[in-house]
Amino acid sequence: MIELDNVAYSYSGAAILSGVSLQLAPGSFHFLTGPSGSGKTTFLKLCYGALRPTEGQVSIFDEDLAAMDRDAVAMARRRIGVVHQDCQFLDHLPVAENVALPLTVSGQASPDQADNLRELMTWVGLTEKFEALPPELSGGERQRAALARALILSPDVILADEPTGNVDWEMSQRLLRLLVELNRMGKTVMIATHDLMLIRAAKSLVNARNLRIAGGTLQAAGADL
Repeated sequence: MIELDNVAYSYSGAAILSGVSLQLAPGSFHFLTGPSGSGKTTFLKLCYGALRPTEGQVSIFDEDLAAMDRDAVAMARRRIGVVHQDCQFLDHLPVAENVALPLTVSGQASPDQADNLRELMTWVGLTEKFEALPPELSGGERQRAALARALILSPDVILADEPTGNVDWEMSQRLLRLLVELNRMGKTVMIATHDLMLIRAAKSLVNARNLRIAGGTLQAAGADL
């Protein structure tokens, strides 16, 4: 689905990643660890086409990213849901409309989507926040709204960048269970996190591959996490 082959990325002449190769297979589950500033967010951006490698090849759904124009990348992005660490919402719009924004932007909004939207909001536990404004949400509610927005186009891949970084342990567990449930539905999931406790908690829930970025390279993290 997404494949990186000997990928490198440099910014202002400084190498952030080098020699990175990975294949995200359908239905797989990955954790990506590494210290702050190690390149986890950069790696995710390469996976969904927000950045292009300075060396190597990135393939998204069997298409070479280097050969894809802006419209082609936008179409591919509809199949990739991204949960950002610092989720941004339009504060003047209700939460439900924020969640539905990808439908509006992609021209897929329709009256028929209302039931699907309400079902999705219920699934992430935000039934009572349908008409609330984003500033009224707690940190955990914002992260669940961000997850709902990432899922509104029914993507094949979910990439989550530190989705539990700003919430307590109970909410971290809840978000993890939602992501595991998505994986059981056949979605490919990658979670970038520095929270080793979260990875350990996932061992009883899902067969995940643990990866670590260190020194600009991608390594298997081992089973001792």
